[in-house]
Amino acid sequence: MTALSLFVAGTDTEIGKTLVSSALLHGFARTGLRAAAMKPIASGAAVRDGVLHNDDADRLDAAANVALPDEIRTPFMMREPIAPHLAAAREGIVLDIGRIVEAHAFALTQADIVVVEGVGGFRVPLDDTHDTADLAVELNLPVVLVVGMRLGCISHALLTVEAIASRGLTLAGWVANRVDPDMLYPDENIATLKQRIEAPLIGVIAHLATPDASRAADQLDIGLLTHQLHRKD
Repeated sequence: MTALSLFVAGTDTEIGKTLVSSALLHGFARTGLRAAAMKPIASGAAVRDGVLHNDDADRLDAAANVALPDEIRTPFMMREPIAPHLAAAREGIVLDIGRIVEAHAFALTQADIVVVEGVGGFRVPLDDTHDTADLAVELNLPVVLVVGMRLGCISHALLTVEAIASRGLTLAGWVANRVDPDMLYPDENIATLKQRIEAPLIGVIAHLATPDASRAADQLDIGLLTHQLHRKD
């Protein structure tokens, strides 16, 4: 069986990419798949026990049932919680897409499925000429889009869908994440997006006061994604 990999993108920052990525990992593991995670670029890290840690990367590790070496799971980790190109420049780091592609190739040899979480929105700059959309293109992965359900999400979602298509990438599906419990008419907003996005809705994650990837996994239809594995058998 050929390993499958997915690129998890978001309509913005702080809309639940890590929650959804972790939920996907739980879901895949429940079906008996060896599931590994990558967070190739992470900004916002602190030293614990002599090792640099990023909270999102740690959450992915906790959800995966295949552990990858830190330098494979997150080839680039910066300390300041700011835009990655700014954090990298301040630390003298070059965010080399080629290094990430190599790490991803190794990850594919270790698991049945690899979930790659992007950083911020779909077009966050990595340097003067490249952004995370370029990373997704170089990895050449189908995309799962996380839509943070809040006022303004329809335009953000549709613009991101257009950007994904313009790069020649496949949108494997999307997840509606109820980040704002007070959003008016969320069901109507989701219906509007279903009408306009030509990719399956993988699930709607109810607002969780405390993020719980296992509970979120209960609300996703993992089969909409794993069928791609079986088609490659």
